[in-house]
Amino acid sequence: MTDTTAAPPVLRLDRLSWSVGAVHIVQQIELSLGEGEFLALIGPNGAGKTSLFNLISGVTRPTAGRVELDGAAVHTLPPHRRARRGIGRTFQSSSVFPTMTVAEHVELAARAAGVRRVTAADTARVLERVRLGHRAADEAAGLSHGDKRKLELAMLLAPTVAGDGPRLMLLDEPMAGVASEETAELTDVIRALHREEGRTVLMVEHHMDIVLGLADRVAVMHHGTLLAVGTPAAVMADRAVQEAYVGEEL
Repeated sequence: MTDTTAAPPVLRLDRLSWSVGAVHIVQQIELSLGEGEFLALIGPNGAGKTSLFNLISGVTRPTAGRVELDGAAVHTLPPHRRARRGIGRTFQSSSVFPTMTVAEHVELAARAAGVRRVTAADTARVLERVRLGHRAADEAAGLSHGDKRKLELAMLLAPTVAGDGPRLMLLDEPMAGVASEETAELTDVIRALHREEGRTVLMVEHHMDIVLGLADRVAVMHHGTLLAVGTPAAVMADRAVQEAYVGEEL
């Protein structure tokens, strides 16, 4: 007997497409993420990965298809309303305010999410989760690139001071520009948010060692389409993936 009471996936993309004129940038993407799942999105430059993130987060409206969050269609909503529904996103380039303190960033993000009262203890708890508690009073301009990435994660988590939090975390190349000596700790922070807090994560990343160490499943984009979706081992062994992306057997 079919279980009709099963919860819908946190994220469901139904034939999601985006074209500019005759150019098909994202084509017929069908993909789902379950509660607490970690899916890595990989593919060559220009494959459509960031464009897909833009469609999910509301930066771009699709020309066809649907985006569903917990079973409800959100593809017609503007970005701020999707964020209120629980879609949190970081970008490839760090976006922090240089003269604001680390704690002020978390407070600002919480208030933007509709939290009316934010205490110093609230911001401290959020910052401890990303290992920035000791930098609370520092201006963001003085942070390393890796710490700026952690601050962006803290801003995603800011609504949790009111008991809420992102249902889906979209991480767009979190390791981009991060020094090699900082990647291990940043990876640990992301791993803890996923495994210890049960956050659902969709991540674009080019560092394959990090992808293989974090992801439950891997999806490969190529020319705007999904080439393969599966466990990291199965995807890396796929001949079509090797020819299109990896270029050699792993």
